[in-house]
Order: sequence, then C-alpha cells, then structure tokens
Amino acid sequence: MKRKYSVELSNVGQYVDRYMACGYNDDYSIEQLFDRAKSVKKITGCELCGTWHITEKNVEQIRDLIGSHDLQLVSIIPDYFAQRKWGHGAFTSPDPAIRQEAIRDTKVFMDICADLGGEIVTVWNGQDGYDYPFTTNYMESRTWIRDAMKECANYRKDIKLSIEYKPREPKMRSFMSDASSTLLLVNDVNEENLGVTLDFGHSIMGIENPAEAAHILKMYGNKLFHCHVNDNYGRWDDDCIAGTIHPIETTEYLYWVKRLGYDSWFSFDQYPYREDGRDALEEGIEWIETLGAVADSLDDDEVDEVIKTQNGVGFAKLIREHMFKVY
Repeated sequence: MKRKYSVELSNVGQYVDRYMACGYNDDYSIEQLFDRAKSVKKITGCELCGTWHITEKNVEQIRDLIGSHDLQLVSIIPDYFAQRKWGHGAFTSPDPAIRQEAIRDTKVFMDICADLGGEIVTVWNGQDGYDYPFTTNYMESRTWIRDAMKECANYRKDIKLSIEYKPREPKMRSFMSDASSTLLLVNDVNEENLGVTLDFGHSIMGIENPAEAAHILKMYGNKLFHCHVNDNYGRWDDDCIAGTIHPIETTEYLYWVKRLGYDSWFSFDQYPYREDGRDALEEGIEWIETLGAVADSLDDDEVDEVIKTQNGVGFAKLIREHMFKVY
C-alpha cells in the first residue's frame, strides 16, 4: 500500500512545556517551517493550526508557500485551545458570545480551507471539558457541542468536519474523550460531512486499542475521516516518534485501517521536545513505512485463521515471523 503522509507544521518547529517556557530548540519562521517540512522525503501534505500558522490576514502568503513547496493542504485545526478566551471552554463556554465565536471561527476556517484546496477542518475540543465534579451540566454542554457541529456541518457540505477526541488535557476530563462517545455525537448530528479523527496516541492514552477504534468508526457510519500518527507510554500525550513505543499495536492499526478501506492521509502529530522535529519526522516516516510493510506482508487468510481460533500463540508466531528477520 502506498501511504500518503502529511505533517502538522509545528512538528518541525520548536516546542515549549511548563518547565521550559523558553523552548527546547530554535524558533523558526513560517517560511522556515515549510522548508523543513518539505525537506523530508515522502511528506506531500501539511496541516495548519489556526492563529499559529494561518489567519484571515495571511491567506495569500500561505497559498504561495503551499504552492512553492508543492504541498497539499490536508487540514486546518482552528485554535480553540491556546487563547485565554477559551479557558472555560469554546463550544461549551458558559458565555454564549464565546460559543458563537467558536462557531464563527470554524466557519471562517472552513472557507479558508476550501479556498486553499484543503479537505478537512479538524475540531479538537481541547478546552471543552471539566476539572471538578459539580462544575458542569453534562447534558447541556454536550447539547451545545452537538448543535454547534450541526450548524457548522450545514454551513458548507464540501468541507469535512472531523472531531479529534482525547481523554484529557488541557481539561482534566474532555467531553469528546473516546471513539464511542464521539461517534454517538457525530451520529446524533447525522450530517454526511461530520466524522472523526483517530489520533493513535490519544487512543492509547484513553486505554483504547486503536485498531478496534478504527473498526467502531467504520462499523457505525463509516466515520473514520482522518488519522494522526504518534506514540506514547499510555499515561500522557507524550507525542513520541510514531511506532517506537507500541510497534505491534501500530502494525495492527496500519493493517486494519488498510483492510477497512481507509486510503486517505496519515498525518504526523509528534512533539519530540528535546529532539530536532524535522529529524524526528523523518524517522517517524521510516517507522510507519517499516511497520506498514509488515502489515502489508500479512496474508488476510492467515490473520483470519488466527482470529477464528483466538490463538495467542498463533498471533505471536505470525507477527514474529513477519516483523523480525534478524536470524
């Protein structure tokens, strides 16, 4: 299978955390970020964050940079999370004016995405959640998200809206926390252009099996719209180099999304704080290519035989023989 790779542009930049607010590496201009992304072989697409990379004012500059670097705009991720006004929620803010602003921003970036030849606006509800018991009306908040997604999906049908779920962070509990609860909302909205982004690391962090999550999204409405690849240790959104912590689970994920008919982008969403992001991206692609080759080498009949017998020894033998060729 020939896979298409894109990158969220900040992945090749520099990173800060709450301990190193000055950042671990050098700052890069938007032009340099495009240069660094394009220098990685097999990267043919890019994802942009609203206000970080693209605004209503720099659309022409970004159009020129996308064109001159021969990249495809895959997705825009509006910033509902990194500005003070979103601190108590975007689509679930207690202030109706803030909720309307989140809807307005979504529509603006849908227009910009279409104008630049993009496919998807990714909705990550980072601040839509809660920290403590008795601090939210759960049904009201979920209704606000549902109604907002309905309005935005109806705004223009030629752009897909894709909700990226995550169990927590920055809020301690997120409303869009796992594949199943997100899919409930998506199917309640019932618009063809509303679906789900499956982030491998978010799924692992939420104690899901990403391959099973892909099946759920396929089975109940064919709602797997987009895939993010990265990795973590399961306790936090570490955003490590893809495939390096959970190689077998990554292989199963790559096998099943292909078998389920997913043929769209694999977008890198890595934040390797102390490494050079461009080098980490290049290495992440090598891991996905390598594990993808293992997945592609698996015979469906052999896999089905292991599944039919639910044979753990058979699984171990099958994967070992396909994955390791060192002796």
